[in-house]
Amino acid sequence: MGGQCVTTVLTGPADAGLPAVLAPREYQPLIQQDVVFFPHESQDKEPNVAAEPYAIGLIETQGFTAVIEGVDTAVKAANVEVIAKEKLGGGYVTVVLKGDVAAVTAAVEAGRDAAERLGTIISAHVIARPSPAILTLLTPVDP
Repeated sequence: MGGQCVTTVLTGPADAGLPAVLAPREYQPLIQQDVVFFPHESQDKEPNVAAEPYAIGLIETQGFTAVIEGVDTAVKAANVEVIAKEKLGGGYVTVVLKGDVAAVTAAVEAGRDAAERLGTIISAHVIARPSPAILTLLTPVDP
């Protein structure tokens, strides 16, 4: 007690630590988080919540003709757009649709029924309000 208060102002990081501070952001979409913590970035954000309420629908078939028929029927049945496609090998093809939840649900149901008449349906599924990280895993459709 009785000592004086000492204040030291650091104007910046030590030169040895500067590369870590200036390193680019490393985001890992599978675990949906930054690999390296950056204290200077805002932590108030919710990066894994969809900014706008939409859904994605997936129609996966074995056979290209079946998926084409299914997707054609789906986009005619509801206001959706095709945003991605995945060729998985062995004749498996998945197409991803985007739109509001009701439209995507109607499109996937119609597309599944149409594709089933021509080939084998592997899966048909709707994801409401998907994490933006999911979209980074998809192969976009060329415009």
